[in-house]
Amino acid sequence: MKRERICQIFSDLPRLQTERLLLRRMLVSDAEDMFRYAEREDVTTYLLWSPHPTKGYTADYLRYLQGRYSLGEFYDWAVVEKESGRMIGTCGFTRFDFPHNCAEIGYVLNPDYHGRGYGTEAAARILRFGFEVLELHRIEAKFMQGNEASLHVMEKLGMTFEGYRRDGMLVKQAYRTIGVCSILRHEFESTDHERDLRL
Repeated sequence: MKRERICQIFSDLPRLQTERLLLRRMLVSDAEDMFRYAEREDVTTYLLWSPHPTKGYTADYLRYLQGRYSLGEFYDWAVVEKESGRMIGTCGFTRFDFPHNCAEIGYVLNPDYHGRGYGTEAAARILRFGFEVLELHRIEAKFMQGNEASLHVMEKLGMTFEGYRRDGMLVKQAYRTIGVCSILRHEFESTDHERDLRL
């Protein structure tokens, strides 16, 4: 997959759906829903970013993303619960490794919606998009040691745990050990995700 093709696809972010979720471009009007979880310390403990201080900060961030979307340089979807119409988190690609036809995915979900399988459902849809539309060979995901909930999502997706990079990242003035999981295209295609994960 060439960088130019990725930019072309993501400059007009495709809307994706699962049985219970809509995945679409983040909008400035999502600020209230995003702030509900982005302000929480418990949400950002295992993330690279810190809690949003105000709803205005969240709105400014979403405004900034509109330009990134237009350039095809942002690869994250808003996760919207169909039943309520609320934006309950985000899921998408955090980076592409173009020479090796690989990508990394990431996700965050409002804790009020944990325990319903939404994170796995959204991430499985992104995996399918990555393998079927972007024709990637490998997709990986990383988690900070201690974040067993994220590892559990990766395992439900059929990913293989590859190991830890000890003190592999400096995050918020502390070295964190990073776990890596991955799935290859043929592994994804060999499982019945439509049945198991409600794609």
